[in-house]
Amino acid sequence: MQIFPGGFCTGGWVELVRRKLLFLGIVVLAASVVSVTPASAAGNGRHILAGAKPSWATALPKSGYLSGETVTARVWLAPRSAALLDSMAAAVSDPSSAFYAHYISAAQYNRMFAPTSAQLSAVTQWLTASGLHVDSVGADNAYVAVSGRAAAFNTAFGTRLAAFSIKGRTERAPAADVSVPAEVAGTVMAVTGLTTFGHRTSPANLGSPAGFRNATPCSAYYGEKVASSLPQFNGSTLPYDPCGYTPSQFRSVYGVTASAKSGAGQTVAITDAFDSPNLFSDARTYSSNRGESFSSSQFNDRSVHEPDRNAQKVADCGGNGWYGEQNLDVEAVHGMAPGANVWYYGAYSCYDDDLLAALNQVASDNVASIVTNSWGEPTFVVINGTLYITIDQNLINAYESVFKRGALQGIGFYFSSGDNGDELDAWGYKHPDWPTGDPWVTAVGGTALAIGQNGNRLFETGWGTSQWRSSNGYASWNQNTFPFQYGAGGGYSQIFPEPTYQKRAVGDDPTSGRAVPDIGLDADPTTGMRIGITQDFADVTPHIQYGEYRIGGTSLASPLFAGLQADAQQGRSRIGFANPLIYSIARNHHSAYYDVTPQGDLGNIRSDFINGLNSASGIRYSVRTFDQDSSLVTGTGWDDVTGVGAPTAAYIAAAGSA
Repeated sequence: MQIFPGGFCTGGWVELVRRKLLFLGIVVLAASVVSVTPASAAGNGRHILAGAKPSWATALPKSGYLSGETVTARVWLAPRSAALLDSMAAAVSDPSSAFYAHYISAAQYNRMFAPTSAQLSAVTQWLTASGLHVDSVGADNAYVAVSGRAAAFNTAFGTRLAAFSIKGRTERAPAADVSVPAEVAGTVMAVTGLTTFGHRTSPANLGSPAGFRNATPCSAYYGEKVASSLPQFNGSTLPYDPCGYTPSQFRSVYGVTASAKSGAGQTVAITDAFDSPNLFSDARTYSSNRGESFSSSQFNDRSVHEPDRNAQKVADCGGNGWYGEQNLDVEAVHGMAPGANVWYYGAYSCYDDDLLAALNQVASDNVASIVTNSWGEPTFVVINGTLYITIDQNLINAYESVFKRGALQGIGFYFSSGDNGDELDAWGYKHPDWPTGDPWVTAVGGTALAIGQNGNRLFETGWGTSQWRSSNGYASWNQNTFPFQYGAGGGYSQIFPEPTYQKRAVGDDPTSGRAVPDIGLDADPTTGMRIGITQDFADVTPHIQYGEYRIGGTSLASPLFAGLQADAQQGRSRIGFANPLIYSIARNHHSAYYDVTPQGDLGNIRSDFINGLNSASGIRYSVRTFDQDSSLVTGTGWDDVTGVGAPTAAYIAAAGSA
């Protein structure tokens, strides 16, 4: 038998877990996760897939039924012994468990849990018999990718695909229950791709990937330059915003420099949609400009390179609008952990099933143990005055199968908490985003960070921006242009109950669900990171040139923390699913986190070229305030903007020795 860390053999360890859990009569993390829901009988020899038909598809008027249109989808196969997978994934992630960090390999996972060849064959035979084409099979038989006419999908899934007009767009969804034949009901866990609305993600950054420059004046560190020629704001003269912090400043303020760690020997994965052709060359130039190195041996591009892109998906997702996100992620991870390896997984598109396929590949490769994801989508939406849920059991089943596999193999998934605060302004209802609200991932919230001249933390407060401008020649700041412009996402889930690892950490209100976020790092665009990226500048020749600008959003916070986790992990076994450890450290190491609370500082002055490129059209100044994050508030201890707080050198030490 193959031996894995801790000296346990696979069979013996599984039996120990099984016996212990049965003896105690518990399932670890019980009442904290949504488990795979078996298909229910449809009464016609078929079994309904719960949640595959969205609730709004019943209530909203249809534009018509689909027949000849081309559709692509993925059919996800359930892991075998799902209950055992749940229990084992939780046990290896719990620092108080005897099985903590006793992970299994990808090969061991496949032998124990992956769908069998016989199961795969039964599913593909059913799909092809229905008139669908099998395009590919996911790593370790996780899914079957299929394409065909809508009529063939109607036959395969016993439904009727229809078109709907929603918020000015034509969307697709099943208008009737989605079902599968009885002979594959125990194998098919979910189908993704039939519904388009609510299943496109967005990058969480707030910058432009093409033809953008930050205006001056700006500061090399917080407070270096003061806007003495501009009016005071609420009686105070404000500083100009930083030009964009550098990796060395972040390493200093978050304790990486003091820890003397670099992430050596660790691998961090990044998932986004698409892949920039200049991703690594930009990152290497960026590092070189700061006197640091980024070797080609440290970077591996594992993106999906399809022979032809789906034009509609490219248009829906914004195409190269994702390039800025990609560069931010790579440069932030490498900046925080310059000794670590970075594997980039660019998904085929920003659709849920394409991104999940990339995550599944990460788990199958099992090289990276830390995965940062700076994308997400709303959980609820208000349409014509009615509230609908957009994240269904069908989708949760598919995603959590990968998250739980990752946990059992010692892989942790980190998601930015979003940039729309409580989401009320954006989607009409307060809720945390998806997937950051899932209890099997680490949600990274956002702060506004003031780094001093010596790399020290002057203050760190919540990210939530209100913007003020002047319409009277800068005699005063008399226009509150955006009472709430943007801010870190957070709140309490109405889908997932409170997980056990959050009990006594975020309160024990029985009406509260999974609390978001878990931890927070810098995200405010006015105190963000300077990144480098090849852009298309209209005012210079040649137009295509490398340039740098400041960027923010919780999509900065997530890769910053992923890099820091690589530092903490250096010298120990994998951290894996980090949440139980994060909250255990919060209870036992009070100096591990900087408690992010409201500060007296009012904000800073941002300078922007009106045309985004140069001063030809003038410069606009505005006040950007701090810690005004919709209904979310910072406070002592855990809060719904920054979680348990921001990590320190003590956190790196505690996590590294757990």
